[in-house]
Formats: sequence, structure tokens, C-alpha cells
Amino acid sequence: MGILESFRRFLAMRPESKEREVSMSEEKKMSPEEANKYMEEKMLFTPRMFKIINQLNPEAGKTFADFYNAFWKDGALSRKIKELIFMAGGVAYMSPRCIIHVLPAVKAGATVEEVFEAAAIGCLLAGFVPNGPGIPYAFEYAVKCVELAQKIQAGEEWEYLPPPKFDHGIY
Repeated sequence: MGILESFRRFLAMRPESKEREVSMSEEKKMSPEEANKYMEEKMLFTPRMFKIINQLNPEAGKTFADFYNAFWKDGALSRKIKELIFMAGGVAYMSPRCIIHVLPAVKAGATVEEVFEAAAIGCLLAGFVPNGPGIPYAFEYAVKCVELAQKIQAGEEWEYLPPPKFDHGIY
């Protein structure tokens, strides 16, 4: 049994799931392309892993996008600010998979200057959190965020992370 099937089985244990299973099965099934488009609309991007997951289980992509949007939609903080906060955390912890949030931040209206300021806060955080990587190391990620924002705003090709090498996630 795969991880997606295990997750489905886990969700099916909830008491209200019978009713929900019936309504979901009555809904039109999404194609992988529709799931990718739905994620783009709700999340302002489609994560790499979901471009693959959606090929096998488009409903998982839709469900994840709804979950994501529940937190990231405008509220007391705007989506732009939330995306910048998450991106700054990616800078602080030198997480290449988190700095992708520069894309939805820019799509939500963040300027290059705002990306720079948020990334600079991430750099400072890297130097102050216990076991943080340190400011000079996080600075490389801050520069990458600014570079991405510039390319995204200019409509140029961009890449935040090289294709996977299957080497335990090492960047």
C-alpha cells in the first residue's frame, strides 16, 4: 500500500467520512491538468511534487490547495505578507524548497524591494536562532530570492532549484 492510499485510508476512519466519500465520488473527477490549474488558482503556484502527485491522484492536489488556501488567503495578514514570511523562513533555514514562496509573493503583489527586506530579516534570523546556519550562509539564499523576484517580474525564465539528483535532498 502506497503512502497516498495509506493517507486516504486514514482520512476514511473519521465518522463523517462516509457522507463525504459519497459526495466526493459523485463529483466530477479532475484531470491532472485541471488539478494543476486549480492549484495555480488557489496557491498561485503548483509545487513540483504535486505536478507528479496530480498525475496519480488529482484529488490530492485539490485537497492540498484548499488546505493551503485556508491559511494563505487574505485575512488579518495579506497573502503577500504571509508568503514573504514563509520565504524569509526559507532563507533563515537555507531551505531551497521554501524559497519558492517568492513566486506567489510576487504574484500577490510583492515588489523586489519587499522581497529583499523580507529576505534580509531571514538572514538575521539565521544568525540568531539556535543552531541557525548563520547570516553569511543564509545571505546566499536571500540573494537567490531577490534574483528570482527580478526574473519573475521581468517575465524571464527562472529556476529556484536544480532538478532532483536523488541524493537525500542535498542542495
